[in-house]
Amino acid sequence: VLAGNDTLALMPTGGGKSLCYQLPAMASDGVTLVVSPLIALMKDQVDALRANGIEAGYVNSTLSPAEISRVQRQAFDGKLKVLYAAPERLAMSAFRRFLHSIALSLIAVDEAHCISEWGHEFRPDYRNLTGLRESFPTVPVIALTATATERVRKDIRAQLDLHDPAVFIGSLNRPNLTYSVHSKTDQYRRLTGYLRKHEDGSAIIYRSTRRG
Repeated sequence: VLAGNDTLALMPTGGGKSLCYQLPAMASDGVTLVVSPLIALMKDQVDALRANGIEAGYVNSTLSPAEISRVQRQAFDGKLKVLYAAPERLAMSAFRRFLHSIALSLIAVDEAHCISEWGHEFRPDYRNLTGLRESFPTVPVIALTATATERVRKDIRAQLDLHDPAVFIGSLNRPNLTYSVHSKTDQYRRLTGYLRKHEDGSAIIYRSTRRG
């Protein structure tokens, strides 16, 4: 990434993916654009960067037009090193024009599996990133995800038009996670027994429907 080459990184959650673009952002002139679908994560990362003395900002639907203008002005004035944006923002012509008014040093696509129709969280708005690469052909791109089959990795490379990217695949083994499958019989007893067992801790129960 520091050498200005396209990169695809497949690393587990908590494995340090954000450092793969935050550190190059600090070592480069211009602004690093981070495309992320996770609005809550944007704020967390921006707060963490600012706490460490790194100027960062984000634009998404939680901000008012005035707040978005303020953040974009900071980027235009060279006061930001990292700018986060939701993929839906890339569909807006005004935002595209804004991007052409600033010096982009790197484009980071987080949760990159969302661009693939073969991915488990396909989001059509990620297709806007294809046009982004056409508009900034000389700006290096790093695509990051925690989950992608070989088919999805090929699709990411094709959709983002990555130029001879280096591909880094970290271990996806999570020794702190355990998966088990149980029959659906006597669910209530199983559930209450599980909660009693962990009554001093935390638990998350998923259901497939609101009624459930």
